[in-house]
Amino acid sequence: MDELTKATWIKSSYSGGNGGDCVEVASLTDGRRGVRDSKNPAGPAFMVDAVAWTAFCAVVKDGSLI
Repeated sequence: MDELTKATWIKSSYSGGNGGDCVEVASLTDGRRGVRDSKNPAGPAFMVDAVAWTAFCAVVKDGSLI
């Protein structure tokens, strides 16, 4: 998990400035992504592989997540 502590995190453009839901994503090697709560950067984070990240983004963009 050392990759996550050294990663450059980017806050989602969909995260509001009102202290609400805030997600940060970091690009890792081999297309993997790190995901964490920007309100708790020292808290838990997880990694997903490129296939899972692509599928997740497609579902979110499509609106079929709901």
